[in-house]
Amino acid sequence: MNELAAKRNAVVELMRISPLADELAGRFADAGHRLYLVGGSVRDALLGRLSSDLDFTTDARPERILEIVRGWADGVWDTGIEFGTVGVTKRGATLEITTFRADSYDRVSRNPEVTFGDTIEGDLLRRDFTVNAMAIELSTKQFVDPHNGLEALSQRLLDTPATPQESFADDPLRMLRAARFVSQLGFAPAPRVVEAMTEMAGEIQRITAERVQTEISKLLLGAQPRRALELMVDTGLAQHVLPEVPGMRLAIDEHHQHKDVYQHSLTVLEQAIALEQDGPDLVLRLAALLHDIGKPATRRFEDGGGVSFHHHEVVGAKMARKRLRALKYSKQIVDDVSQLVFLHLRFHGYGKGEWTDSAVRRYVTDAGPLLERLHKLVRADCTTRNKRKAAALQRTYDELEERIARLQAEEDLAKVRPDLDGNEIMRLLNLPPGPLVGKAWRYLKELRLDRGPLSHEEAVAELRRWAEENGIS
Repeated sequence: MNELAAKRNAVVELMRISPLADELAGRFADAGHRLYLVGGSVRDALLGRLSSDLDFTTDARPERILEIVRGWADGVWDTGIEFGTVGVTKRGATLEITTFRADSYDRVSRNPEVTFGDTIEGDLLRRDFTVNAMAIELSTKQFVDPHNGLEALSQRLLDTPATPQESFADDPLRMLRAARFVSQLGFAPAPRVVEAMTEMAGEIQRITAERVQTEISKLLLGAQPRRALELMVDTGLAQHVLPEVPGMRLAIDEHHQHKDVYQHSLTVLEQAIALEQDGPDLVLRLAALLHDIGKPATRRFEDGGGVSFHHHEVVGAKMARKRLRALKYSKQIVDDVSQLVFLHLRFHGYGKGEWTDSAVRRYVTDAGPLLERLHKLVRADCTTRNKRKAAALQRTYDELEERIARLQAEEDLAKVRPDLDGNEIMRLLNLPPGPLVGKAWRYLKELRLDRGPLSHEEAVAELRRWAEENGIS
């Protein structure tokens, strides 16, 4: 992308939003203030991908901003006003208007001492990367680029307005943001940025788990998460936020087809992404990345030179749960990812189709609503370079999916329940509510999974036999 094409993109994008931006700029100009489109909004305009969420900066102080937008905006919120930010909605667009900032940091936490600035140049100097340190003055359409952000953008290069050491000391989260931009935008960090990330990786521990998690999620949902993860591992950043990922470099996988389990896992992540059908899936991507994290802890060297990882899925599920909880992921995401890690190896017991219908029912029931994701994860986990072996595995899984579909059509496997409910169990056995009813219910469910649907008479007879064996008259 040359400079002329980039500026042309910016003009086209500005024309698209210009009625809204021009109206707002006019109000600020009438009040004696300047308004700039800034940061990520300018970067995205230059890339031809501007969203309806726009960032502006101005010399007006926050209280003055409120006065200017009052009566024009459809909605206004001031939850960020202590940081100089006023939020506005107008005709479906979300606008954030922030007073010029000239913050200083204590470099112990990442909390800035909020100081308002007087110039656009001072505001741009404190921003994270040069590609985010550009602005457009909206009244004149003047392009402001004191740190050669346009050139960096044309080269897809991530660099910092100040030195990377100063920038990351002010806010270590910027190191993770660098990795995120690698994934989302396909940028490459400048050598000095990589050097600073490597030197200062430990500083990320100043950042709260919630903020780290947000960046990791955005990174994983980007277009090129593998490159971003490799940057995190190579600089040592991952060791502090996702240590299980670089930890996989210690284990050679059992197929001896990859340098290590780490590279295998990155390949599985890419292959899982290729199987997504309805947009990026955070649960699937986390499960693909973490599915083998139990291997280093379970690695055993066998007689004859082989390597085994017995029960690595059990260990890995526990490790995934612990790590995701530490990163403050929601209970649903923690449960779903750890269950996928636990189940990802189950298919390999299928052999050449030896599973009974009972085993197929259990596979579906254990996966529950995660079944479609489990299908994708298992298919993605085939990374052998032996084409015949890979094709055979895919054919076998095709057959399993066909069997599942057939049984689902016959039995509605998603709703497998015992053939008698709790009320009927209590009535037939004359039992009050309590643990015995639950035991009877679970026995009948196991029977249902083993044998498929029973008639009412068969279910009653089985319940009475169970009751007699357990001393229930």
